[in-house]
Amino acid sequence: MTVRRSAAALAATATVLCVAAAPAAVAAPSPSPSPSVALPSGLYGTTDPTYDGVWRQSLAFVSQRAVGVSPADKAVDWLIGQQCDSGAFPAYRPDPSVRCDAKTMVDTNATAAAVQALHEVRGHKELVQNGVSWLKSVQNEDGGWGYTAGSPSDANSTSIVIGALGRAGEKLDDVTTSGGKTPYDALLTFAIPCGGKDGGAFAYQPDKAGKLVANGDATAAGVLGSLGKGLVVGNNAAVKDPTCSDALKPEQAAQNGAYYLAGALKKTGHLDSPPMPGAEDSAPQPDFGNTADAVVALSAAGHKDKAAASVKWLEKNSADWAKENGPAAYAQLVMAAHATGADVHDFGGADLVAQLNATGPAPSTDKKPTASAAEEEKKDSGDGDGIGGVWWFVGIGLAVGAGAGFLISGRRKNQQL
Repeated sequence: MTVRRSAAALAATATVLCVAAAPAAVAAPSPSPSPSVALPSGLYGTTDPTYDGVWRQSLAFVSQRAVGVSPADKAVDWLIGQQCDSGAFPAYRPDPSVRCDAKTMVDTNATAAAVQALHEVRGHKELVQNGVSWLKSVQNEDGGWGYTAGSPSDANSTSIVIGALGRAGEKLDDVTTSGGKTPYDALLTFAIPCGGKDGGAFAYQPDKAGKLVANGDATAAGVLGSLGKGLVVGNNAAVKDPTCSDALKPEQAAQNGAYYLAGALKKTGHLDSPPMPGAEDSAPQPDFGNTADAVVALSAAGHKDKAAASVKWLEKNSADWAKENGPAAYAQLVMAAHATGADVHDFGGADLVAQLNATGPAPSTDKKPTASAAEEEKKDSGDGDGIGGVWWFVGIGLAVGAGAGFLISGRRKNQQL
């Protein structure tokens, strides 16, 4: 899912500073494994999967299936082997033969992404339903989800779980708490009212003072969640310009988020990353992952025309970023191109599909989808789903440090534009 910082750098920061929570990158480079560590042959990518193994594998699968590629059986088997008996997934467990226990760090983001991935590769209905059952069992009383079971709800986690449940065929209005709260009740609490420069955006969570602060990654995720979309969306026709309205229902919240994203992208064509801790005075840096997520969100809301300049910017500038960051980054670009009708086989001169495929086992099929296949994908991509459905954010997590531990979230909590 996304934005994106180095998991290695953040883990080091957590160890040194012992902070309670810090942003991380799902598509960012993980710490490299030591020469003595042999990575599983079915895993995508060559960096340490501790923080993002399930996430990057899942994003690879959903983006491959969107463009007619079926991952290798051993790659699918690797992902299946990560699931715990409860139905939940951790970010990564190195020895699947050891059963999960109370110390296994399962999380909602990895589980929701894996549920969507296994749904897309077909033939794993029972595993998908087990994942769905676990997600429903850890729903918070406000109707939403946090990164880990029982943690406070956030916009990113709630949105990606909505996507997973919707793709699995759940009716979101029936996924309620004992108090009758739905996932949308929670998600809408993170929507910033119209008016002012941040009107229409979503916050990750309220800040310490209870204020909602605009977050680009949460907004992209919130748009998809409000529309009931999963990680992959089809190439939708552009409609009229987005507007911001305080008549807040899920569909309007999505349009409000699209309004904010369109404005945020208008000047440069990209979103910016917040500065790293200790470098608050540094110049803003382009955020490739969040920009790709924003493109997908705008297309899902019917505003791919507002994302056209961003697609061109990504075509021109994203090659080095994707090469450095690997499978999840290539997958995000594939999904952005797919959502807007750009050529995934000639994206700024790059064949994104071939580059993604090269990060893992050779796929069992690799073909451009036929007209009939493309129609089937559109029917079953979430475009026609009811309210039920990224990146947006999705995430990676691990408890590190002493005492209370340290949570690395794949979706940046503190991104501000």
